[in-house]
Amino acid sequence: MKTGHLTSAQIRAARAMLRWEQAVLTEKSGVSLATIKRLEKMTGKISANFVTLQAIERAFTEAGIEFLPDEGRGAGVRLGLQK
Repeated sequence: MKTGHLTSAQIRAARAMLRWEQAVLTEKSGVSLATIKRLEKMTGKISANFVTLQAIERAFTEAGIEFLPDEGRGAGVRLGLQK
């Protein structure tokens, strides 16, 4: 999935699949807790700095999360092989 097309629901779902608290995502991504909280409150595609979204996506993909694009059925999240 291209960075910049994440939704707040995907971020929350990915955290839930990994059983990560927001603080863990902060630690793994280097993105502030306040920013994580703000992004997760948004609806639909989130609007944030490209570097911020890239850091969040990288943290999740390194943990085995795959982001599925919205191809008419809604965007999703899948937990692949754990690394």
